[in-house]
Amino acid sequence: MAEPLFLLDSNICIYILADGGGAPARRLAEQARGSVVTSAICFAEVMRGARHGLSSPGAERLFQAVAPLPFGTEAARAYAGLRFRRGSFDRLIAAHAMALGLVLVTANTRDFADIPGLRVEDWTQ
Repeated sequence: MAEPLFLLDSNICIYILADGGGAPARRLAEQARGSVVTSAICFAEVMRGARHGLSSPGAERLFQAVAPLPFGTEAARAYAGLRFRRGSFDRLIAAHAMALGLVLVTANTRDFADIPGLRVEDWTQ
């Protein structure tokens, strides 16, 4: 199993669930198993959405392939150093990616543009 390289944001998970043949799903399929993970925070967001209309079986399958990692102490420290933005899990997700040294994969690159040192890719392109 490969070392993690990418951390998927919630919106990319939703793109993959909504369109299994779309660009994000194809990019995921190209990656070595284990090289793509997500945050427990994204897992919570997507599973909440699954309770309200997203495909719950599809979400379960996605998270079998893309392991949700626990948000730990190092991620909390990284979060504490970021400029605060109310009402958004984006800062927690960014901090998680930074603490793990991973590239954050998101379609909302603009929401993360003000975070120094965060590496971001948009797989919807």
